[in-house]
Amino acid sequence: DGQGQPLTKSMTWADNRSAAWAEQLKQEPRSHDLYRRTGTPIHAMSPLVKLIWLRQEKPQLFAQAAKFISIKEYIFYRLFQDYWVDYAIASATGLFNLQTLTWDQEALEIAGITEHKLSQLVPTTQVLRPMNPTSAELMGIPVDTPIVIGASDGGLANLSVGAIAPGKVVVTVGTSGAVRTLVNQPWTDPQERLFCYALTPDLWIVGGAVNSGGIILQWVRDQLSHAATAAALDQDPYDWLAEMAQSVAPGAGGLIFHPYLAGERAPLWDNRARGAFIGLTLEHTQAHLIRAVFEGIAFNLNLVLQALQDCIGIPTSIQATGGLAQSEFWRQLLADVFVQEVSVVASYGSSCWGAAVLGLYALQRIPSLDAINSSWGNTQRYIPNPDNVEVYRKIFPVYMRLLDCLQEEYANLAECG
Repeated sequence: DGQGQPLTKSMTWADNRSAAWAEQLKQEPRSHDLYRRTGTPIHAMSPLVKLIWLRQEKPQLFAQAAKFISIKEYIFYRLFQDYWVDYAIASATGLFNLQTLTWDQEALEIAGITEHKLSQLVPTTQVLRPMNPTSAELMGIPVDTPIVIGASDGGLANLSVGAIAPGKVVVTVGTSGAVRTLVNQPWTDPQERLFCYALTPDLWIVGGAVNSGGIILQWVRDQLSHAATAAALDQDPYDWLAEMAQSVAPGAGGLIFHPYLAGERAPLWDNRARGAFIGLTLEHTQAHLIRAVFEGIAFNLNLVLQALQDCIGIPTSIQATGGLAQSEFWRQLLADVFVQEVSVVASYGSSCWGAAVLGLYALQRIPSLDAINSSWGNTQRYIPNPDNVEVYRKIFPVYMRLLDCLQEEYANLAECG
């Protein structure tokens, strides 16, 4: 509100209450040009669509708001008593024009707001000072400590492993997942499968974020596995899942899993997508189901990678990061499904390390963003297994054809649910 007090709890990307408004906006003739200018696919995750939902369904709350901001902007407001937003966060809102680096006027009109309701735009390398004395005292640091506003976690994950040259791809899987690369100018996908947002004035992130990551494995842990068995063996339940998956052959005995238990962002951008096991027989065991889930997540990421290849061609390298990258089984599975070497560096999980690199660069402590690549640690490499590749080359086209057949029916099921 006008006094800087939050009017709602934070609404995350996974909040799908605005899904119907996303579908309505997609049907408008101007939707493709809107995506082309902003680089944000039209989806319930988008702050643009959430604003439409708020305006239409929570009009009193919408009218009461003086600012619409992210949690990061709120933290900076508490530090500086002013509203700032970096280009990276802004360009994931669906409200930011990639070419002009300003708020997009038509997007604002669609949302029903003016730019005065948003924060002031600054580059990701912007240094802010002095801090609010109260905040500085609470943290025990001087008020004139330089604070670099930084970027968003996706681009920083690439930066953390030195994947900043065109053609270098990073696959991150934590709770959700993403496939990303950096390019030297904004690029949008004619089929609207990918996002594009800013890192620095000459580096732009292109890729796709997926819902179908570790959260699917959490569901498997809770519904399809014996977590108590793993605990009795003093074993991490996710390690137990990986062991179970490896106990059956690649291809899970002809069982396919669509991992859309939470709808899907890239490459479908469909909140109504559903999960499915396809091809079940009496011969299939718990281990087959678990392996099919791992493979389904990898197949979905491969769909995003194929879309990305339309932009950059065949990647020069693929690096795995995120919590799931701790699993050697997962690393090898990615290499086999992608049919390309996958590497993992010691700092595989550290978007905050990428933030530190960006901060050092902004403060001119290092001459370039790749000046400290020797700090990334040892690299482990996983080469595609030819036997496994042969299996997945047969299964993956079936996965895609089934998706084409079932996606409309998933929407019908969502309406029945």
